[in-house]
Amino acid sequence: MELTALDNIKIVTAKESKITSVDFDNLSFGNVFTDHMLVCDYDNGVWGDPEIKPYEPFTMDPSSRVFHYGQAIFEGMKAYKDENNDVWLYRPDQNHERFNKSAVRLAMPEIPEEIFIDGLKKLIEIEQKWVKKGKGNSLYIRPFMIATGHGVVASPSNQYRFCIILSPASAYYSGDVKVVIADHYSRAANGGIGAAKAAGNYSAQFYPTKLANQEGFQQIIWTDDATHTKLEEAGTMNVFFRINDTLYTAPTSERILDGVTRKSIIDIAERDGIDVDVRPVLVSEIVEAAEKGTLKEIFGAGTAAVISPISGFSYKDTYYELPKLQNSFASEIKEKLTNIQYKLAEDTFGWTVKI
Repeated sequence: MELTALDNIKIVTAKESKITSVDFDNLSFGNVFTDHMLVCDYDNGVWGDPEIKPYEPFTMDPSSRVFHYGQAIFEGMKAYKDENNDVWLYRPDQNHERFNKSAVRLAMPEIPEEIFIDGLKKLIEIEQKWVKKGKGNSLYIRPFMIATGHGVVASPSNQYRFCIILSPASAYYSGDVKVVIADHYSRAANGGIGAAKAAGNYSAQFYPTKLANQEGFQQIIWTDDATHTKLEEAGTMNVFFRINDTLYTAPTSERILDGVTRKSIIDIAERDGIDVDVRPVLVSEIVEAAEKGTLKEIFGAGTAAVISPISGFSYKDTYYELPKLQNSFASEIKEKLTNIQYKLAEDTFGWTVKI
């Protein structure tokens, strides 16, 4: 391994790359990782110097607070390669801002921009050969922070580890996605941590999603915890509903994640003259629209899938099939959004950042 130093980032490069052993035509999402990762530790009230080093396991004390009290947050981002072999990030400032909001909510230290964004840029610069050209190909970026302080006292940790790992990715979802609207289980509650990208939010979804899978559905559309009358998110994604020619989506709140893809879809739709109504969306009005034939589309929005069309939904044992449209809002907006990400269209919003 070669040891170098760049400003305050220590860089230890891998002796050899494992990229030649990777089948990029048959990637399983999130299972293959690049040669290097970024690690930075927090102790005594300050962040240390970040280090880029070979991807490898690290040792933790069995009493580390993350194992006992769940202080763990993460982000999901992507890097894209254009036809000129330049690599681009997409709205990284939004992910950094949201990461720190999650940190504050879980009583964890905020991460400085120079570690999160500048460290990420240097890491991807080293790993840019892992970013493949072509629509659908990308490098998935997973920044995360965990509590590493030891002891089983129920209190925030005094030590943390921030880490960024990278995973080459292709298209995330394929085939029809059928969902069930929740009428018992909840993803998040008022006053809780639903708006944070906290690990516990996702583990709590696994059991009800497993039950939905057993009934033949791929995901759940979550409803509010108090009344189960308001539609909020679909699986791990924000969700949009098209009634006639208007797009509806719930406002962000303590229960709903402020999705970067969600915001991008709203901006693109409004730019192109599509009516967007951001307000609470009732289960009853979606069922009524489905029965009347005015419900044209439902789709999820998130980093991994970008936009995931939903073919139908079930509510209280009644299934509603959605029409198959030639020119759907989902396909049109996804095309425009991904063209910006892959630099196939002008980025009039200023969302892309070159590595």
